[in-house]
Amino acid sequence: MGRWRRWWRIVQRVGLVALAVVAAFAVLVGLVSLWAVRRSFPEYGGEKPLPGLAADVTVYRDAYGVPQIYAGNAADMFRAQGYVHAQERFWEMDFRRHVTAGRLSELFGRDQLETDTYLRTLGWRRVAEREWGIIAEESRGFLQAYADGVNAWLDQHGGGEPGADVSLEYAVLGLTNRGYRIERWSPVDSLAWLKAMAWDLRGNMSDEIERAILAGSGLAREQVGELFPPYPEDRHRPIVGGGRVSGGAFLAVDAGGAGGGWLPALAAVRDGLASLPVLLGRQGTGLGSNSWVIAGSRTATGKPLLANDPHLSPSMPGIWFQAGLHCGCGFDLSGFTFAGVPGVVIGHNDAIAWGFTNLGPDVTDLYLEDVAGDKVRVGAGWQDLEKRTENIKVAGGGTVTVTVRSSRNGPLVSDASKELRRAGDRYAVALRWTALDPGRTIDALFALNRARDWATFRAAAALFEVPAQNLVYADVSGNIGYQAPGRIPVRGNGDGRWPAPGWDTSYDWRSYIPFAELPSVLNPAQGYVVTANQAVVGSGYPYLLTHDWSYGYRSERLNQLVEQAGRTVTADDAGRMQMDGYNGLAPILVPHLLRVSSTVDARDLLRGWDYQQPVDSAPAAYFNAVWRALLARTFDELPDDYEADGGDRWWEVVRGLLERPSSPWWDDRATSTVETMDQVLSASLVDAADELTDRLGDDPAGWRWGDLHTLALRNESFGESGVAPVEWLFNKGPEPVAGGSSIVNATGWDAADGYEVDAVPSMRMVVDLGDLDASRWVQLSGNSGHAFSAHYADQFGPWRRGELLPMRWDRATIRREAAHTLHLTPA
Repeated sequence: MGRWRRWWRIVQRVGLVALAVVAAFAVLVGLVSLWAVRRSFPEYGGEKPLPGLAADVTVYRDAYGVPQIYAGNAADMFRAQGYVHAQERFWEMDFRRHVTAGRLSELFGRDQLETDTYLRTLGWRRVAEREWGIIAEESRGFLQAYADGVNAWLDQHGGGEPGADVSLEYAVLGLTNRGYRIERWSPVDSLAWLKAMAWDLRGNMSDEIERAILAGSGLAREQVGELFPPYPEDRHRPIVGGGRVSGGAFLAVDAGGAGGGWLPALAAVRDGLASLPVLLGRQGTGLGSNSWVIAGSRTATGKPLLANDPHLSPSMPGIWFQAGLHCGCGFDLSGFTFAGVPGVVIGHNDAIAWGFTNLGPDVTDLYLEDVAGDKVRVGAGWQDLEKRTENIKVAGGGTVTVTVRSSRNGPLVSDASKELRRAGDRYAVALRWTALDPGRTIDALFALNRARDWATFRAAAALFEVPAQNLVYADVSGNIGYQAPGRIPVRGNGDGRWPAPGWDTSYDWRSYIPFAELPSVLNPAQGYVVTANQAVVGSGYPYLLTHDWSYGYRSERLNQLVEQAGRTVTADDAGRMQMDGYNGLAPILVPHLLRVSSTVDARDLLRGWDYQQPVDSAPAAYFNAVWRALLARTFDELPDDYEADGGDRWWEVVRGLLERPSSPWWDDRATSTVETMDQVLSASLVDAADELTDRLGDDPAGWRWGDLHTLALRNESFGESGVAPVEWLFNKGPEPVAGGSSIVNATGWDAADGYEVDAVPSMRMVVDLGDLDASRWVQLSGNSGHAFSAHYADQFGPWRRGELLPMRWDRATIRREAAHTLHLTPA
């Protein structure tokens, strides 16, 4: 026994020594990390040279690190914007340009080779290079000035050589990729980012694939149709309630395929494309954005209010960078920018304000191609496929050469891996997408930033080709409006809901909808416009925009909130509307849950529930658990690799099934009996209570929605590395959040995966056209991309609580409240 005690004391001493070594190593790593972080922090004050400036530029930063840039001309202003973006977000910019160019393997090695192959096949960078030759000369000058500012900052921080004091991410990258050298920023890098934005907002391609796969899995087309119900125009109002095309202008009025051999190729394409980096947001009709504009006849100031909150994937740092740009040269604006792109994407100038939500038109078609070797069938004959080679550099592994093939319809996305080629046998899948044709969206952005009135706003919108967005408008003169822009195809045969036979030329695109005939409205009689990804216009519109809208639950709730607010709406009221947590499914489903037979005590939580979903709500926790269980029980007919995500399309599907209690969907295929709707509802009540008892305890009154519904902000490059200390450096959370999927406060979650948030209001903004200095904003994380910066996550708390921060406009206010002032001077 004494010998064992001696051995135990030895083990304890060895363990303590080992623990001390580990602790010392951890402290050392922490100190090294802290040193690496702090030496890359931007200088907010003092004076810095910026080569190329014609005159001094002043940068005021407020308490949240938001810069307001004052310059004497546009070139100096954009040069300073490039410098400031690089100060705070250069790693993010560098990472994104590697994504858009299909060069992630240069950073992270062979694991990214298949992703790069997909991205090279799509050819975003090649399209951006072609755009450089067609955009306005003035735009090229602005892009070049911006790039010069980025590169000036890079020169001041080691010039891109290994060991440069750029950001912590490069120190972490250097552990596995020591030889990486940062390239200088190119204007085309900025253009390519717009392609990534267009990809993530591309519309209904995922729905198109899913329809085909479901039809090929044994479901009848009628059953597939039940899973994609039509838009409920009779219950949920479109953006523009009526209208017609006459004399080449939109006039507002208020108020087949091939055989089944291609299915493996299509399924493989779905899985492959799903693996691409999601830089903005997950696909799906339940995901979107909110914006609305209220006329002065309904506001306390007598001037319009404009509110916007785009719903995108959460990331660390957040997608947006807040800034003000002022030069007294036609540009005088404030709003949300993309690091890597000059100008303001969403915001206001001194005359107008604008906001975006995704219009979501069907601008992609998948074509099934009959391929033999390097030839593709077209009509009764055969044509050569276009071919090009792409050389992909791999960190630590040389260069890999891939061949990209294209048909007349677009790149063969099914060529992106050997597995995909084998899956399709003789069939390939080509992608036709409007963003693969060069466009002038960057010209539109600069024109929008300088627009002065409805006419110049619409002129800017006419240049906005991809991604097509719902544009809401307000001006200081009191006007409000809406415009649908974009390059939207007019098809021959087919309506875009199913993959088309590429060999049949009758399915080709014929033209594009003329801009003048796209829906728009100025000063509607109702005194407001709401856009939340619902149908843009009524079914009488002569062109096809898409069949796959969001189903209008958010938009109809916003219509109700605006109408209930009366005639003295304030900016505070608009901010409260943005945080509305009303679940539009609950008043449909809860009466049925309370009607069926059940002995589950937790069901009593639903009695008297107001259908709101704050973090401390026990009814919301239970209801969403019931909803998740109901989906799993009801849709067991779906293929193993397809699950209901629970968004508003599924709300509409189940709403229809509740009116058809004998529908075969209610039957559980795993049993020999035929289950009824009420039996499935009762069983779902039990399933949910069992789940939450196991997870949250046996007292239903103590259940909390926020204990299930949490949000973690993960760094988009290192946040899911699998190395806990690295993830600790860059990630924040998880934290409980209110809201839910298809709710105005749209903190989305996927019922197939759990309750964790996977889509968020990426920012919130309320612009007061009666007093621009009283406008408010907030973004998801913070303006800085530097881990441990005071501004890395300083807006996460206000964002979660629904607080809006001052969005200052008057220079005197900005100067008075500035926490730091930086003077940039000509070198």
